[in-house]
Amino acid sequence: MNENMRVCLMHSASPVVRCALTIKAGTRNESVQYNGMAHLVEHMLFKGTLKRDSKSINNCLEKEGGELNAYTTKEEIVIYATVMKEDFAKAADLLLELALTSQFPQKELDKERSVIYDEIISYKDSPSESIYDHFETLLFDGHPLYLPILGEKKSLRRITPQHLLQFTGEFFVPSNMVFSIVGNITESHARRCIDRSLARYYKGEATLVFRSESESGIQTSLPEKSSSHLAGTVFGKEVLKRNHQAHCIIGATAYSYYDGWRRNALTLLCNILGGPASNSRLNMLLREKYAMVYNIEANYTPYTDTGVFSIYFGCDKALLDKCRTLVYRELEKTCTAPLSENELKKAKKQFLGQLHISHDNAESQVLAAGKSLLVYDRLYSLEYTMKLVEAITSEQLLQVAKEVLGREHLSELVYR
Repeated sequence: MNENMRVCLMHSASPVVRCALTIKAGTRNESVQYNGMAHLVEHMLFKGTLKRDSKSINNCLEKEGGELNAYTTKEEIVIYATVMKEDFAKAADLLLELALTSQFPQKELDKERSVIYDEIISYKDSPSESIYDHFETLLFDGHPLYLPILGEKKSLRRITPQHLLQFTGEFFVPSNMVFSIVGNITESHARRCIDRSLARYYKGEATLVFRSESESGIQTSLPEKSSSHLAGTVFGKEVLKRNHQAHCIIGATAYSYYDGWRRNALTLLCNILGGPASNSRLNMLLREKYAMVYNIEANYTPYTDTGVFSIYFGCDKALLDKCRTLVYRELEKTCTAPLSENELKKAKKQFLGQLHISHDNAESQVLAAGKSLLVYDRLYSLEYTMKLVEAITSEQLLQVAKEVLGREHLSELVYR
């Protein structure tokens, strides 16, 4: 059977090329019994292929001054590289070799399990990080997204090389992959390099399908599959920890990638409440006005069938109740008081400026393009995205706030 592998090339004047292979396989594709499989696969991709050992893999691009890395999320595994443009063919070849011919030797698996055990311990020693996974485990109880990315020792111990081969054999196929590129190379050169490597490493037939940003000009809306604001488990949980600080997450299930304008509105609303800028509402209130926290942030993570909105802060244990009261008060205000025309205009200008700056980062650009093709099967230009943001109204923000931020929807996890 012939499979189509999607490729996108975004041109840059830089002599550096960034490329990424985004694979639709993540934590949600695991079972409880083998939780941590996707993340373990990501680690093991660098430990040996049909023709290279781990030392040869690590040396392949680094000896040319390049970089090779990977990460795992709940819905994808991404392998990416940065090289000089004359080394693009070598980078493309290596990414496909790792994805399609990794062998997962038992000796390396035993060693890498120990590395991940240490990673789990380190993660649990950082409550400001581990509380996010714990929150999603509780929020998505019974849903495929509830499993932690790192897995647990008992589940990792069960995984054998054969399990890893079965996982990659099922998910690591061209139709489940996107190859994204940002660099000063031609489409014909990119096609030639990827075609040659696919023929070398993939046993079946595969055809490259190139996508470009220009195609997004004819789109009038994001593809919407269905309203995916799933009702998660509403809970309140407190865990006693031996930490100097209290850590708190307040949040709820939210919209999926396919929830059109609601997703865009919630992204903007999240930025207004607790985005990276120091003038976000919660930062101005809890840090600047009352000096009760060092860091407070609002986050929204969409998935293919749901999403999660959360507010995180850490504070002195004696200030926890006061901080929570202020957060809930601000959320209630957001659900009842629409933004004025001037406030909305300023919020959009700030957010669009952040988008421009993010788009100027080639690594962010190549990773975002891979995700966009994987989720939507198309690319959206910066200009198109700006139009979507500009179209958001104050009434839409208020509607989204009531649907997601209302007190009846919110759950809470505290590490005290």
